[in-house]
Amino acid sequence: MIEELRKELRTLSDPNKARVLQGFFKTGPGQYGQGDIFLGITVPQSREVAKKHAGAGMDEVRELLYSKIHEERLVALLILVDKFKLDPENVARFYLDNLGKVNNWDLVDLTAPKILGPFLEKGDRSLLYRLAKSRVLWERRAAMLATFHFIHNCDFRDALKISKILLCDEHDLMHKAVGWMLREIGKRDAKTEETFLRKYYKKMPRTMLRYAIEKFPERKRRAYLEGKV
Repeated sequence: MIEELRKELRTLSDPNKARVLQGFFKTGPGQYGQGDIFLGITVPQSREVAKKHAGAGMDEVRELLYSKIHEERLVALLILVDKFKLDPENVARFYLDNLGKVNNWDLVDLTAPKILGPFLEKGDRSLLYRLAKSRVLWERRAAMLATFHFIHNCDFRDALKISKILLCDEHDLMHKAVGWMLREIGKRDAKTEETFLRKYYKKMPRTMLRYAIEKFPERKRRAYLEGKV
């Protein structure tokens, strides 16, 4: 099955898109995606391949997840998202055991809210706080993005606490992630977001603040940017 899957991905590959994605996902020396190899396949196409091969065994999923090719890892993770619905405990454990291969922002964003968030919803969430303090960028992002599941259910406590932990993170991808989750809180409860922002907005990196207030009315948005709230 795995060779058939790989053959399908190569049939869908687009060298021109691959070149664009290599730059977009920062795969050059010293960049966050250094060494990642792209085939140039869209996420919807990857979803279709994952859906077709949803019955792949966990050994096959693991083999794909350890590939140097980005889309192979993506398909493996999309298969895991599907399997999680049937076997949450084992799939979540597998995901955590192999979290080191969830190593680019799209891989995190498409899986942490679908696997890690639901898995921890009714359990011990202390894992998120350990991940939020990790030296590994993708683990910190996974912690933040996992809270998206809670936010969907109007449970903002952990998202706000982890946002505070990551307030002074040095990486731009974390500034975007935190700002994004704060914005999602605001969509559901504007007062809760603004209470947090009024306390911390002057300490926030500019990108984080811009993401958080993106949907604010222009006058209010400008007041935050000018430090006049």
